Amino acid sequence: MKLLLARHARPIGADGLCYGRLDLPADADATRLAARALAAVVAPGAPLFMSSRLRARQLALALHALRPDLPAPRADARFDEMDFGRHEGRPWADIPRAAVDAWVADFAAHRFGGAESAAEVLRRVAAGLAALPAAPLVVVVAHAGVIRAARFLASAGADALPASAADWPADGCGHGEWLLLDWPG
Repeated sequence: MKLLLARHARPIGADGLCYGRLDLPADADATRLAARALAAVVAPGAPLFMSSRLRARQLALALHALRPDLPAPRADARFDEMDFGRHEGRPWADIPRAAVDAWVADFAAHRFGGAESAAEVLRRVAAGLAALPAAPLVVVVAHAGVIRAARFLASAGADALPASAADWPADGCGHGEWLLLDWPG
């Protein structure tokens, strides 16, 4: 099946911040523009899933408003962004370099900010993707980290873990953009 992974529009007030689970709203105008562009490429009747975070829900609901032929979007917390724990909402510039270095040194297992590791994100995203219905095209509105996780899983396999931070996909999609993956299912 084809998996269309869309990233939410740019969040308001997020510039320079470490944010994942932090529930920031997305810019309304950017969300409308992204929804219009997405509405033009989504196949009729495609199942629509979304992260439970506000910024992803905004885009999924805007898409559904433009495309009522699509089933109502279903929220799934397995598509939420990584939880950065105590670093949530902090400026990246204020996070000690040693904290970032520790994460990079043990990328899969280290819980950056004390909350969630890349391995835990991969397992959660893999479980969410495995639960998607069989369809020619499925749409998931989520976050850069979730899109990177799906890209990694698509290339390395459902049980794989990155050996290092260098194995993690660099491109998680720009705000309001999407990518199409071939997904077994």
